[in-house]
Amino acid sequence: MKLFSILYNKVLNWAKHPKAPWYLGSLSFAESSFFPIPPDVMLMPMVMANPSRWSWFATLTTLTSVLGGIFGYVIGFFAFETLEPLIIQWGYGEKLAIAESWFSEWGIWVIFAAGFSPIPYKLFTITAGALSMALVPFIVASIIGRGARFFIVSALLAWAGPKMEPVIRRYIEWLGWFVVGALVFIVLLTQV
Repeated sequence: MKLFSILYNKVLNWAKHPKAPWYLGSLSFAESSFFPIPPDVMLMPMVMANPSRWSWFATLTTLTSVLGGIFGYVIGFFAFETLEPLIIQWGYGEKLAIAESWFSEWGIWVIFAAGFSPIPYKLFTITAGALSMALVPFIVASIIGRGARFFIVSALLAWAGPKMEPVIRRYIEWLGWFVVGALVFIVLLTQV
């Protein structure tokens, strides 16, 4: 069954759509404050579809992510007590506790590191607001951390993407089913 090659082709076509940058910016903003899907799912195929624009896509993703992070900060500053039970109910309680402990241990440096962390960035932005972290250092660390991540991902894909595209296309079904299997394994492992 050729499920993933069809999806791969659709995603690459969506990435070429004239409104794709708007979708990327919206996704990046939302992910930094409340949405669970990272912008990489749009950024990566957009860079693969148009490698010469990698720096523009990275800049757009960084700026909208930082703006979304500021919105997450505002949410944390004004509504954390209301949202905390929901965050725990949605299964992010342990990750929130980790984010809070990292803040107490490393302060502003945690925002820089959060750009590369597997813990959702929104937890760091909301926690920064809830803890009343100084806003200007928060913004600067967000620009550096998120920018470094998105520029590295984009540059690597622009450089290696065109070379890897035939390999990805050849093995996309295997890669897709491997990722699905790994996700199922992780879910089962966390339930034990």
